[in-house]
Amino acid sequence: MNKDSHSSMNTNDENSILDVKDLSVGFNTLAGHINVVRDINFSVDSGETMALVGESGSGKSVTAMSILRLHDEEKVNYSSGSICFQGNNLLGTDEETIKRVRGSEISMIFQEPMTSLNPTFTVGSQIMEPMIIHKGMNKASAKKRAIELMELTGIPEPHYRFDAFPHLLSGGQRQRMMIAMALACDPKLLIADEPTTALDVTVQLQILMLLEKLKKDFSMAVLMISHDLNLVKHFADHVCVMQEGNIVEQGIVNTIFEKPQHPYTIKLLESEPERIIPTGESESLHDKKTLISGQHLKCHFSSSKGFFKRTTNTVKAVDDIELFLREGETLGIVGESGSGKSTLGRCLLRLEKCTGDIYFDEQQIDQLKHRALRPLRKEFQVVFQDPYSSLSPRMTIEQIVGEGLQIHFPMLSKEQRREKIKQTLVEVGLEDDILWRYPHEFSGGQRQRIAIARVVILEPKLILLDEPTSALDVSVQKQVLALLRELQSRHKISYLFITHDLKVIQAVAHRIMVMKNGKIIETGETSQIFNEPQDAYTKKLLTASLFKGDEDEILMA
Repeated sequence: MNKDSHSSMNTNDENSILDVKDLSVGFNTLAGHINVVRDINFSVDSGETMALVGESGSGKSVTAMSILRLHDEEKVNYSSGSICFQGNNLLGTDEETIKRVRGSEISMIFQEPMTSLNPTFTVGSQIMEPMIIHKGMNKASAKKRAIELMELTGIPEPHYRFDAFPHLLSGGQRQRMMIAMALACDPKLLIADEPTTALDVTVQLQILMLLEKLKKDFSMAVLMISHDLNLVKHFADHVCVMQEGNIVEQGIVNTIFEKPQHPYTIKLLESEPERIIPTGESESLHDKKTLISGQHLKCHFSSSKGFFKRTTNTVKAVDDIELFLREGETLGIVGESGSGKSTLGRCLLRLEKCTGDIYFDEQQIDQLKHRALRPLRKEFQVVFQDPYSSLSPRMTIEQIVGEGLQIHFPMLSKEQRREKIKQTLVEVGLEDDILWRYPHEFSGGQRQRIAIARVVILEPKLILLDEPTSALDVSVQKQVLALLRELQSRHKISYLFITHDLKVIQAVAHRIMVMKNGKIIETGETSQIFNEPQDAYTKKLLTASLFKGDEDEILMA
């Protein structure tokens, strides 16, 4: 749908609270002026949710941040267009006026709460701040309202958490604090930039339903930025699809999802994960040798306080767990934040202290000292969630990918190492002429391929994949999953796949383990877990993740 057809739908409607017309945004760089967003047209009505979707670099966040003029004024250039909020052009207003609008009439929930929250102030004081500034509330009233908002957004023990600093909270709790802060002044427009990325599926649904309720109660408009098409389909009213700084298609959500017109929209919709494990393969693995197993695994963390360091709390991150993984098999470990799934993976690879018996390739490794364990390290490797933070920015691609070869294969010459690095880069879908480049020069998907190349080059038998696709666009995610599957088929690698995305795990896992509070709640073949779940908690996760069933039942489960 073009912008003219959208105009007939709601651009000039009297209910419109936000009108973006012919907006073009550029930035002044050392290389010259770069146009990032071009001729953007859309509007948002009171009480409706408009979604901006598209891959990284499409201009979604640039457009959203332009509404509040959050870009560096010395570098940004609004070459054309207008952004009218309640009839006032925000691009033409003075700094004092835009400051009054920010946080009061228009609020924004940012994607990464750890960098958005001030680490030197308690989260409670940061939620209070906009109420004191914009509403003139005293500290006592602001604190009472802040605690109410914390409770409303699902923060456990809000009175206790009020005085906590951001680093003491989990990622999901920090995101909920950001949402509470954004809602503090009852804004007329809420800009939500990937508001549920860091949240568990059940909490994600709770937050979205909360936003939906507040939207209706206060006739609040929501501009949602998201790469999660399933989320957009169920919670947005209208959608704009962006590609390379342009809106290529927009309209009513159901129309866009059922009858997409633009090739890029069709590509995005076709990028949703699909089952890539052939029928019958799970059963054929039953006779394969067990590669790694753990019995009676326990990992407890204790906190102490006072002069005598008395133990005040013990967290049972892994609580008497048994599991096994066969050669060439993918075992998916799913659960909410704090369930212990990442700790379990680190315990199995001896990256975390624990008790219990661990066998790898028929050798008991739980009692091995560091020197004895080191030769085995090349056999089990890790791909982390965020490739940008896991790749050293000071090392070239050749140094990053070849580092393990220098440690575990010192007999190879420099020329042999370089040749093997080139072969591995080609195998993971990269060019072999990138050896002298650095991680910041690549996209998120390319960086994740580099991270995969770094571990595959050692020809490991086991790879721990800790949320390897959560930071990727849907189309890139699909490519990476296909790559992992291809590498598994070619090299018979076993995967421990940790994720909160049940659609991803349904696509790639042979078996699934569901964790909660350090324990295994349910385990079984992927088809059995998805089609015939036995435990109520598993049903709750599936319903929340796939948006099936009655939402009220999910929240009460």
